[in-house]
Amino acid sequence: MPYHTKKKDDKIKMVIMIKKKDTKMKPKKELTKVQKDLMKEHKDHHTKKHMDMMKKAMLSGLCFQDAHAIAMRKVGK
Repeated sequence: MPYHTKKKDDKIKMVIMIKKKDTKMKPKKELTKVQKDLMKEHKDHHTKKHMDMMKKAMLSGLCFQDAHAIAMRKVGK
């Protein structure tokens, strides 16, 4: 019976893609007023890199919560 060995370089790589969940959510040129207000309140607790990642995700069509989850996974606080 053959057996398989793992090499040290065989690591699972995690890929996070930003994609739309719903066809109704279209990419935007600008955030809405509600989103801007949420971002102003949110920026006190997070870095500029985190905020930029969130803005990019929200402009691509994701909601605030999904954008935050992605930013936390990729960038952190």
